[in-house]
Amino acid sequence: MSENARLAVGDKAPDFTLLDSTEKPVSLADYAGRKVIVYFYPAAMTPGCTKQACDFRDSLAELNGQGIDVVGISPDKPAKLAKFVERDELTFPLLSDPEKEVLTAWGAFGEKKLYGKIVQGVIRSTFLVDENGVIEAAQYNVRATGHVAKLRRDLSV
Repeated sequence: MSENARLAVGDKAPDFTLLDSTEKPVSLADYAGRKVIVYFYPAAMTPGCTKQACDFRDSLAELNGQGIDVVGISPDKPAKLAKFVERDELTFPLLSDPEKEVLTAWGAFGEKKLYGKIVQGVIRSTFLVDENGVIEAAQYNVRATGHVAKLRRDLSV
C-alpha cells in the first residue's frame, strides 16, 4: 500500500476555501489567531461519521473555551451537509470538498484498507492547527468512536 503525502507537526497547514452547509465560503484563514481542529470524515449521516460529529458537537463548548474551533470536511455536497447539520443539530461548520482537492492536500484521501481490501477513499484524519496556521497535531486513520475524548486527553482540554 503506497503512502500518501502526509502532514506532520510543524508543517504549514494547506490553505483552503470551501463552501459550508449554507453554501457560504469558509477559509482556513478565517481562523487566523485561533486554534482550529480540522477533521476529515468519509460521508455525512453514516453511523461512524454521525458519532464523531455529535462527539465534537457535545465537546464544542469546552474546546471553544480553550480557544479551539472545529471544522469538519467531507466530499459531500452542501445540500447533504445541510441535512446532516439540521438532523443532528451540529453547531460547527461542515465544509464540502467534492473534488477532494483539500482532502488530498492534507493527506486525507488515498489508498486505505477497508474490510481487508485496498481502496481509494477518505482517510479519517484530524489536525490541530495553531494560531499561525502551523500543524500542532496530525492524526491519521482515527477511529470515529471515542476519538474526540482521546483528542481532548491528548490536548489536555
